[in-house]
Amino acid sequence: MKILGIDIGGSAVKGAPVDTRNGRLLAERYRIPTPGRLTPARMARTVAGIAAHFNWRGPIGIGFPGVIHGSRILTSANLNKRFIGCNGGKLFAKAVGRRVALINDAAAAGLAEMKFGAGRNFNGKALLLTLGTGIGSALFYRGVLIPCELGHLPVNGKSAEKLVAAAVKEKKNLSWQAWARRLDKFIRVLEKILWPELIIIGGGVSAKHRKFFKYLAPRAKLVPAEFLNQAGIVGAALWGEQQK
Repeated sequence: MKILGIDIGGSAVKGAPVDTRNGRLLAERYRIPTPGRLTPARMARTVAGIAAHFNWRGPIGIGFPGVIHGSRILTSANLNKRFIGCNGGKLFAKAVGRRVALINDAAAAGLAEMKFGAGRNFNGKALLLTLGTGIGSALFYRGVLIPCELGHLPVNGKSAEKLVAAAVKEKKNLSWQAWARRLDKFIRVLEKILWPELIIIGGGVSAKHRKFFKYLAPRAKLVPAEFLNQAGIVGAALWGEQQK
């Protein structure tokens, strides 16, 4: 099935039509920069710009960096705070002129990895962590998505993402080994709670996994994500297909 997948981020909105039978993009990814923290109305117009670029008239799935209940946005860590409490489904549907399916961005990435990427053919308990500006997470049990926000769990008395996010490594100029020690401690906390059998590390940093995986010692099998910067688009499209 052909679905338009849209990935909303703090610095840009990206989208492309996706063939949900194989996870392939059907056209080159289109990106619109979003400088500053756009208001919901301006972000909705940006999303409409993605749909207009592809002259899209079909189903749409959208990944958003926040907690989503139904189609309502409950948190907005790195975007405009006016999104909190907003019915994102209605907001974006009005902008594009058709119903949309809204999902957390890390959950979308997880869907892509579990169906076509690092977690394909795995039917146990899998955990995806996306490491970037913050920490996104998604848990899967026998292929079923369980959305979660593990990046806010406390580690050493602080929110985990304030210690472990990839952005922290850059900001504090940490070595790979020093940063990996923090990540390893966080993973050990998660393993005590969730006991995953497979852990997938995503986000841009996953492309450099050879620099830090050697410092991690989880019980679970540890693998890098395969989709990299297309995961959110592909996963949003898969969610759009499921909710159709």
